[in-house]
Amino acid sequence: MDIASTLSAADRASLDMQVDAFNASLNGTRSPQQNLGKDDFLKILITQLQHQDPTKPMEDREFIAQMAQFSSLEQMTNMSSQFTELAAMLKGTQAMNLIGRNVEIVQGDSFIQGSVEAVTGGAFPQLLVNGAYYDLEDISKVTE
Repeated sequence: MDIASTLSAADRASLDMQVDAFNASLNGTRSPQQNLGKDDFLKILITQLQHQDPTKPMEDREFIAQMAQFSSLEQMTNMSSQFTELAAMLKGTQAMNLIGRNVEIVQGDSFIQGSVEAVTGGAFPQLLVNGAYYDLEDISKVTE
């Protein structure tokens, strides 16, 4: 459906001015996004409902399908953040289990060997070996 055929000339001019003003307000304040989020999806759905053709309203099945997609997107977003938290906890647990063990750490072209004396907490745990802290990801070998 062509929007120009359903709007009067005055309404079209008003809409064009609103769109231009909105686009001008966004210039320089937003960086382009590569992915649509749940807020973007909801805005698109609301815009569709507001601007649908009154003679051909959106069918119930279409609306229900879009709401189901929105719900799925929201659940996937929640699961993603929970998996990120779980991964951080697992890294912390893995680091704590290394206390007292001998490790080999790769630093560029050199290897550092020593016993893990302490571990820092957080999403990116660090290990104290030979008086210096190293990232968990730098460990190449663990021995008793």
